[in-house]
Amino acid sequence: MPEPMPPNGLPTYRILTGPDDAAFCHRVSEALALGYRLYGSPAATFDGQNVIVAQALVWPSPERPA
Repeated sequence: MPEPMPPNGLPTYRILTGPDDAAFCHRVSEALALGYRLYGSPAATFDGQNVIVAQALVWPSPERPA
């Protein structure tokens, strides 16, 4: 069973955003390793120079199991 709350005072819902690069992928991977779960599909847009991506994550709870 997951911990009742995320570590280090992190929120139960997070949305990570940034350029579509390895650093963004590492940030999502780190959140998954902590115990977060993907929530919904990723989003992508183009700001004129870079592709910017977003991914929502949630901390599993008894009401929202992993």
